[in-house]
Amino acid sequence: MDLLICKIQTMSHPILKIEDVNKSYDTGKSKLHVLKGINLNINQGEFVSIMGSSGSGKSTLLNIIGILDEADNGIYELDGFPIKHLTEVKAAEYRSRFIGFIFQSFNLINYKTALENVALPLYYQNVSRKERTKKALEYLEKVGLREWAEHLPSELSGGQKQRVAIARALISDPKLILADEPTGALDSKTTHDIMKLLQEINNEGKTIVVVTHEPDVAAQTKRNVVLKDGRIESDELIKQIVL
Repeated sequence: MDLLICKIQTMSHPILKIEDVNKSYDTGKSKLHVLKGINLNINQGEFVSIMGSSGSGKSTLLNIIGILDEADNGIYELDGFPIKHLTEVKAAEYRSRFIGFIFQSFNLINYKTALENVALPLYYQNVSRKERTKKALEYLEKVGLREWAEHLPSELSGGQKQRVAIARALISDPKLILADEPTGALDSKTTHDIMKLLQEINNEGKTIVVVTHEPDVAAQTKRNVVLKDGRIESDELIKQIVL
């Protein structure tokens, strides 16, 4: 019973806390108010989808969560650390420490092998080559691609590229996985496989936030946040479609 209580307490730790966040962009003649007082808490171990039509503010919100952009005002805390007025060096350090990114276009380096792509975050953390290689092989094994370690991205299918990207996102053991339209470039069969893998990773305790415009993908997460005109229109726990 004590173990169960401990697990529940661990699950309830807020990994991400956003309070009254606003963001505007200067368009020259006027200001475009993109985020209008966003309030969002995400606890450790959650699997959240953020949805919204084009122009709803979801990409801007993702960029702020990913420390790629900064809010005009409001509070943003990541694992208890305030994210505000960071230098580019500090922002890069926090991204490396806290966040694993998965992109629609995979963002793999074409002239590096799958192994080298996966190992890259550890290179920037000054991990030895031997340890980088060992860990990269472990994570390629985890996503079912160990035998493809020496292949270049051009020799991989779309689904395999995304698996390499997922392994790269996981290797530094980030607090939060941010996936921006991770299945946008994939067919339905491959989408199913990638979302199944993300469900497995989440079931191991990793916090995942997926930005998607696909209702089918959102239904495979556990909580759905919908943005409309820069505001959160709805935020609800959903019955996950388990793959």
